[in-house]
Amino acid sequence: MATGSPGGLDPAYAPATGPVDDAARVATRRERTAAMLQRSGAFLILAAVTVIASLVFGTRFASVDNFLNILEASSFLGLIAVGMTFVIIGGGIDLSVGSLLALAAVLAAYGSQFGTLVAIALPLVACGAIGLFNGILIARARMAAFIVTLAALLFARGLAFAVSDEGNTIFRIDSQLAVIWLGQGSIAGVRVPIIIAAVAFVAGWLVLTRTRYGMAVTAIGGSEDAARLMGLPIARVKIVMYLASGLLAGLAGLLVAARSSSGQSTIGVGLELQAIAAVVIGGTLLTGGSGSMMGTLAGVLLLNVINNVINQVGTLSSYYQQVVSGLFLIIVVLIQRYLSREQRL
Repeated sequence: MATGSPGGLDPAYAPATGPVDDAARVATRRERTAAMLQRSGAFLILAAVTVIASLVFGTRFASVDNFLNILEASSFLGLIAVGMTFVIIGGGIDLSVGSLLALAAVLAAYGSQFGTLVAIALPLVACGAIGLFNGILIARARMAAFIVTLAALLFARGLAFAVSDEGNTIFRIDSQLAVIWLGQGSIAGVRVPIIIAAVAFVAGWLVLTRTRYGMAVTAIGGSEDAARLMGLPIARVKIVMYLASGLLAGLAGLLVAARSSSGQSTIGVGLELQAIAAVVIGGTLLTGGSGSMMGTLAGVLLLNVINNVINQVGTLSSYYQQVVSGLFLIIVVLIQRYLSREQRL
């Protein structure tokens, strides 16, 4: 028996674990880096764009007033994106939110003739009911989310046009009504829509990361079959998910109406695509099961910073924002696929 090593084992026959351990450490480090970039990539790009725009445009861009304008413009899309984040992480999609915003704006302005309470309650109840119906059809009747929410898009937009006499009637909100404060008021110099959107993001982050419901949404998006075996109430989670998306779209429409003192049936076209783009740019996987509320916030801010930069240039049409958003979306999806593959290796 060889006695050149402890336990009587010959060193020549000892397992060579060194290189294997090194390879495992490299793989783990690569996975962590890929996960970090997937979570924080939007913030890094946002910071870079903000710094470059500040250097190029100076105080025209880097001013408190301009930053507040960016935040206010982001607040309406942000509210919709909060709901969309839950829906996409849960493995679904909601194409109705842009039309729901328009319907809510029209109903808020229409209901204002009956007082502030009706102006607030009517759009929220209507949009919440449509979101609830979407959730029931998707969760209970097992209909495709794409088809159900596309039908809701058409229904809500048609209803908005019907209420406003095919768009010919623009309802006005009396400037003396308290509902106006929701869109035009401020607290400590910060406009109310910004505060409401900030509260929605914080609440969404807490629900997504600190509650059983948020964990259930992530589990369902990752694998609905596995979630069912775990005993999760899949139908209930999905119904609440679409109900929240409808309510947040209704709230955004209410704020838009209060800000402009009117309700128009033509607004919000394509807003659902912007919300999806913001969520995906923020690092949420379209396949579901992974994403973050703070990433969505970065995605929303990034889209509006780009739009603000285009306005600063002055010679470019605002349609260039859609071109840039489309390019960003394609690039981000490609990067996400690469990072996901790196995490699986």
